[in-house]
Amino acid sequence: MFQSVLTIGAILVVAVVAVSLILLKATSKESYTGYFPGILIGLAGLVFLMLASVIGKVEIMGAGLGGWGIASLFAAAIGLIITALTDTYANVKA
Repeated sequence: MFQSVLTIGAILVVAVVAVSLILLKATSKESYTGYFPGILIGLAGLVFLMLASVIGKVEIMGAGLGGWGIASLFAAAIGLIITALTDTYANVKA
């Protein structure tokens, strides 16, 4: 289960970072649209964790709902950090 959670988390990180970077390039510098994918994945992770405590044992692709929640929160945290750093360095005035 641990390996599948890490794999799911890594795939979600790549997806969140890719979508966030595309949104950062496509929108104005004053817009916060690039942060929405990370926030959305983070909220989904919280929902998965809440569902894991209410619903019994449910496995999806080798990981339970709690594992999906942990992987989603990991992906959101790493994705938001990378997005924030990229956005900060892109908006620095030289």
